[in-house]
Amino acid sequence: MESLPDAVVQYIFSFMNNARDVAVCNCVSKRWKDSLPYIKSLYFPRNSFDSHTGIDHPDTIVWKMISSVFKLEELVVYSPFSSIGLASWMLLVGSSLKHLELRMDNLAEYQNCIDSPSKLECISTAKNLESLKLWGVLMMNSPKWDAFPKLQSLEIVGAKLEDPALTAALQACPNLKNLLLLGCEGVRSVLIELPSLEQCKLDFYGLGNYSLTLTSPKIEFLEVQGCSWISVCETACLRNLSISNNAGRVYMVDFGKLAALEFLSIRGVQWCWDAISKMLQLASEVKHLYMKVEFTGDFDNLQPFPEIDLVDFFNSHPKLQKFDIHGAMFASLCQKNSLKNVQSGFVIPCLEEVVVTVRSPLNAEQKISTLESLLKYGKVMKSMAIRILQMRSSHSSADDFFDEICRFQRMNHKTVRIE
Repeated sequence: MESLPDAVVQYIFSFMNNARDVAVCNCVSKRWKDSLPYIKSLYFPRNSFDSHTGIDHPDTIVWKMISSVFKLEELVVYSPFSSIGLASWMLLVGSSLKHLELRMDNLAEYQNCIDSPSKLECISTAKNLESLKLWGVLMMNSPKWDAFPKLQSLEIVGAKLEDPALTAALQACPNLKNLLLLGCEGVRSVLIELPSLEQCKLDFYGLGNYSLTLTSPKIEFLEVQGCSWISVCETACLRNLSISNNAGRVYMVDFGKLAALEFLSIRGVQWCWDAISKMLQLASEVKHLYMKVEFTGDFDNLQPFPEIDLVDFFNSHPKLQKFDIHGAMFASLCQKNSLKNVQSGFVIPCLEEVVVTVRSPLNAEQKISTLESLLKYGKVMKSMAIRILQMRSSHSSADDFFDEICRFQRMNHKTVRIE
């Protein structure tokens, strides 16, 4: 290191970010100390000050380290801090910061949420941010943010939100391309209007009865968990779509044409059949379909899937290459009349991989017949996985069915496997 030019040493130190490493290097030599102001990023782990016994408050230590850097572009703080401390940091580096990640830890601190300045309010100084990630956020009131015109990625993990507060926060980020709200609760009706948004992942806790209205003409990737009513009208660019509701029911989906859709996943305990049927109709161009819905029916009335004609289904999805099918949907394809309309020229042209999850030995003959048909008409089939999952039956029919599955696998061992 001693033989290297100063510019090279400074360049090497610019890749260092852990605050502890920076503090140690600061004590090695004057030359190293003079090179540290050229670092671009600082990271303070959760336990940065667990064994701290000095006079200075942790907020002050962070301030001193930040103040020694010429142009800090990234700041990540997982260790505890106060709103006053954050405000002092932002005054120093707010204009140069491009990436900010903070563990807020104020979910249970309502008083701190309404104090001025709040932690959220302090962030507004960093107007040149390109990405912002917040952990443990209490956003009951609209944050006093003017605008983040350069912000392209916003991630909030673990939050209690109110509808107006979330709406105001998103309005302050008009040019977002990536939005992630993970483990959030408190909202009821989510309205997102972001013209540049390309990727969006929403995960809401609670009863699963939220509503979502999304207006983003450039959206390519959308994942939604916990909503019962979903409206996304501009879908020309949408290629990857996942909808799930583990706690509630999906009553209504309203999407535009899904001509570009390649992957569709629908999951949950109960979906209204109209919602399932509409999604399958819209996703006629899909290449990978994942279905794991246990029941249909409205409100508390749980009903099995209606019969689905296998020929009609695959004729309606000619580009389908991979099909993950679970329980109820597989059973609906295995009804007696499902294979009555097979014409001599019928083929499943693109299907290469099938994953079938079976949970019941009922209608064993029809199920075996359906598996055989998938192999027979799937001219380019490369792989079929049959998963036997928690089959609840003490009757000998379960053993007989499993024997039939094993026989089917042995006869098609190059393609079929049992998991």
